[in-house]
Amino acid sequence: MSMHDDFATTPLSDLIPASDLHFPSRSGLSAAIGILFDRGLALLALIALLPLFLMTMALIGLMEGWPLFYAQTRVGKGGRSFRCYKFRTMARDADARLSRMLAADPALRAEWEQSHKLARDPRVSCLGAVLRKTSLDELPQFWNVLKGDMSLVGPRPITAAEMVLYGPHIAAYLSLRPGLTGLWQISGRSGTSYADRVALDVRYCLTRSFRMDLGILLRTVRVVLTGHGAC
Repeated sequence: MSMHDDFATTPLSDLIPASDLHFPSRSGLSAAIGILFDRGLALLALIALLPLFLMTMALIGLMEGWPLFYAQTRVGKGGRSFRCYKFRTMARDADARLSRMLAADPALRAEWEQSHKLARDPRVSCLGAVLRKTSLDELPQFWNVLKGDMSLVGPRPITAAEMVLYGPHIAAYLSLRPGLTGLWQISGRSGTSYADRVALDVRYCLTRSFRMDLGILLRTVRVVLTGHGAC
């Protein structure tokens, strides 16, 4: 069993003392305005993008079959777990297939443990590759924002197994709700190392502002439209 496996099965409270969870945060009024902004914009996006949602669902259903969505447990603010939703881009048995692949190939396992992604992931379907390139696979996360699990802008949502890779910087991640987009999204996310991802999350936590969030949202639109840096 790897270190990541041990971490994934250990209670978060045993790994991260409560004293480490304190990090600079916005005032009560500022935080409330931010939540209203997030949920209001997420609701508008869900309504405006409904035709695109329906078209994507139809394509997945026709080309890949059911299920249409993929949900994975991610770590949110304060260590609270939530189900993060995406359009399914992989084979139905993707998780089981990944376990078999990593068990059979040490090099592949090393790549996964270093970055929690594979440069050439055979589990991704042809349609899934297009959805990822255009970021359409992440549209269901507007629902996570509406529910309050995520923010429009914030750190990249991670799994419990990834938390060990943040080391002492995990306090920064846990101080915020994960974001639908963030500095990693506009910084060439497909070519960003894991250490750089952590640095970007910490940088955002220390310097974030409403103006910064607006800038990230606007740059995200450009990144999505051009496909630059997409996974």
